[in-house]
Amino acid sequence: MVGSTNNSPASSGRGGRRPGWMDRYNSKKTSAGEALKVVKSGDHVYIHPGCAEPESLVQALVARSPELSDVEIIHLLTVGTADYANPEHEGHFWHRSLFTGRNVREAVNQGRADFHPIFLSEVAELFYRKIFPIEVCLIQVSPPDEHGYCSFGVGVETTKPACEAAEIIIAEVNYQAPRVLGDNFIHCSKLDYVVEADTPLVQLHPTKMTELHQAIGKNVASVIEDGATLQLGIGGIPDGVLYYLHEKKDLGIHTEMFADGVIDLVEKGIINNEKKTLHPGKMVASFVLGSDVLFDFIDNNPIVEFHPSHYVNDPFIIAKNDNMVAINSAIQIDLTGQVCSDSMGHRIYSGIGGQVDFIRGASRAKNGKPVIALPSTARKDSISRIVFELDHGAGVVTSRGDVHFVATEYGIVDLFGRSIRERAKALISIAHPKFRDELTAQAKKLHLM
Repeated sequence: MVGSTNNSPASSGRGGRRPGWMDRYNSKKTSAGEALKVVKSGDHVYIHPGCAEPESLVQALVARSPELSDVEIIHLLTVGTADYANPEHEGHFWHRSLFTGRNVREAVNQGRADFHPIFLSEVAELFYRKIFPIEVCLIQVSPPDEHGYCSFGVGVETTKPACEAAEIIIAEVNYQAPRVLGDNFIHCSKLDYVVEADTPLVQLHPTKMTELHQAIGKNVASVIEDGATLQLGIGGIPDGVLYYLHEKKDLGIHTEMFADGVIDLVEKGIINNEKKTLHPGKMVASFVLGSDVLFDFIDNNPIVEFHPSHYVNDPFIIAKNDNMVAINSAIQIDLTGQVCSDSMGHRIYSGIGGQVDFIRGASRAKNGKPVIALPSTARKDSISRIVFELDHGAGVVTSRGDVHFVATEYGIVDLFGRSIRERAKALISIAHPKFRDELTAQAKKLHLM
């Protein structure tokens, strides 16, 4: 586990000289409660997302709820607590969700918080252009190195742009936060308040991989060639894909995030990044979601580089990776190829995230392959995820013009260049057998087939 011994702030420079930044750094140290007094009613507060959520700062902010009104909270998915979205804090805090996680889903769908559909690659522009002004930024970083630079740790994503746009930065300097390389640093002189901590990071443990995930993963792996560069997420399907890559060679990673599952393939030399045409030799990402095992893996690891999301997720940057394979999930897909992946009918479930960024980037890469992978059914095989039409109110995240490969446990098909009739026939072929006749009848009724 990443610990304080390796990440302690440097006490002296080369030859015993005390670094010039250290006295200024020490003068900024305070408690979470004192630091959060800077937040005023009406302020916009950004919170470091994912496993990097600074729990001590969030708790201190929520503790001030009775004193505050109309404070807007902005962030991507966070793994930790989000008590500011609870009903009792209505009127004191208002949340703007850029990607809706489990801890704020109820608030969004009950109208106590806003959901913003936006490509992950474009979130930084909200901050740079002051569409979302940020008065206070709450972040978690590693202790400063000998030059005074703190790493953003397990996620730089949209946090670096938020810090560049913020008026005040409050940093939880956590001795257990890993030091991750790349464009992933902030100098301690930029921090206005420092709250030191030595606590475990919030973790997101891998879900159990099932036979269903393996079946889908096997079909996806069938189109992955040696030398491919991969975008993978978290969950059973990505792990199912990784399970079938052990016979591949020279794979690389360019992805918005990765999880524990990649470690085994790196240690076996299957993921070595040597054939990448962009950042060869490096695993490029913006953040990780996982366990302490993953945090230890990325700590000061020279093969791992984090860059902000507006770079990693830029479709034109993604397209520079030859043999790019982007693997994304869906809640539903209709017979024309329209993909819903952020809502269940009108009910918001997650967000656009990086799906469209990578689907479009991979489609423009040399020999690129964008893949949508999903189970054929939901609710214990009672409903089909391949549908004649999307549920009423469902949002189209990936348009039918963007969709290429679609995989379920029953196969994988390529819709690129296919007519509506050909798409319907192909998608029905990978639907669950119990729904194929019904889907065929529906398609024929409206002359899709």
